Formats: sequence, structure tokens, C-alpha cells
Amino acid sequence: MSGQAIGLAVSVFLACAVEAVEALTIVLAVGTTRSWRSALTGCGAAVIALGATTAILGPSLTSLPIDTLRLVVGGLLLVFGLQWLRKAILRAAGLKAVHDEDEIYREEVAAARAAGLPHGGFDPYSFTIAFKGVLLEGLEVVFIALTFGANQHRIGLAAAAAVAAVLLVAVVGVAIHAPLSRVPENAMKFSVGVMLTSFGIFWGAEGAGADWPGGDAALLGVVASVLAFALLLARLFRASPVEAPVAETEVVGA
Repeated sequence: MSGQAIGLAVSVFLACAVEAVEALTIVLAVGTTRSWRSALTGCGAAVIALGATTAILGPSLTSLPIDTLRLVVGGLLLVFGLQWLRKAILRAAGLKAVHDEDEIYREEVAAARAAGLPHGGFDPYSFTIAFKGVLLEGLEVVFIALTFGANQHRIGLAAAAAVAAVLLVAVVGVAIHAPLSRVPENAMKFSVGVMLTSFGIFWGAEGAGADWPGGDAALLGVVASVLAFALLLARLFRASPVEAPVAETEVVGA
């Protein structure tokens, strides 16, 4: 397996694991507080919608000319990667509160209880919240898997990495019946931000017609450069006198 293939599999696995952890927290909150049947039904409906999205977008991406595909995928990965990396740098510098699954779980439970008790066998609240959480987190999983896989014509490998990450998180979540707060989620997000940004730079430049010195081996240099720059920014921001970080309020997303 080539270095790019290994990087693809690792990046997809980590990114999808992070999104799966966040979706699990939402499903657990409404399931344990209100209705497991309705929450799991919403989760299943979201998975079906994600499967349909994958079936539609996959062939469209792979049909593009390789240079166009690399340029498009590179640009998209840069958009997502820089967003992940920006938040990771701010968290590492102490300018943004770290993502706390326990706190998010408590907030979701409080919101579920405030919505009142479910009436009858079907709970629309549990269904809607679980569906929305899994769908929004899952769309990033689909995007990352498709863009990485299509660009290298390894959609099967990317899909396998994504499924493995989601299944691992689901199995562990069911086993412990609690949010996976001990997962080093913020460190994983930092790593994913570096990888997405690096692949975006590498493939985008190739799509624009650039030739990297050393071919695929140049990707290692890009990753090292992005990582070093991100760590330097975090260190510089940490050294600057700033106000206390704002508490993490987002539930869905990086």
C-alpha cells in the first residue's frame, strides 16, 4: 500500500471517528431520556439518506477528468481542512474551549427533558433530533470518504475506513452506554485538520498543473510544514495576553 493510500485510510478513519463520536452523543441523549425506538428510527432514516447521497455523488465525482477532479477535491478539502485546523489551533492556544462530550450530553439531556414527556409509541422529538444529528455529522463522513476515495480511485478503501470508524464508535458506545468523553477528540481534530489541509494543498496544486519535487513523497513535506505552522500559530496565540476562552456551544460540526 502506497503512502498516499495509508494517509487516505488514516485521515478518513480519524475524521469519521470524530463525527461518529459526536453523533453518538446526540443519539444517546435522546434515547436514554425519551425513546430509544424513535431515536434509532431517526438514526436509521439518516443512514438511508446518507447512503442515497453517496450513491448519487460517487459516480459524479469519479466521472470527472483526473486534473479537474484533483483541483475540485483539493479546493474542497482546503475549505474543510482549514476550518477544522482553525478551530483546533484556537483550542490548542486556549482561545476556544475544548469540545466536551460530557457537557454536550448534559445539554442535550436537559433540552430533551424540557421538551416534555413523549406521548404514545412514537416520539417525534427523539426521531427529529437523532435524524438531524446523524445526518449532519454523516454528511461530513460522506464528503471526506468520497473526496479522498474518488481522487485516488480508492473509494472502496475510503468507505472501508469510514465504516470501520463508525462501527467501532457504535460498538464501544453501546457497550459502555455513555458518551465517549475519554476519546482524545481534540487531538484527533487537530490531526485531521492537518491531514485535510495537506491533501488539499497537494492535490489542488497537482490539479492546477504543478509537479511536486519527488512526486508523492513531497506529501510528507507538505504535512510536516502544515503541522509545524499550525503548532507555531498555537504557541504564538497562547503566548499572547487574551481573554478567557468562550465556552464550546456547538453541538454539530468540527
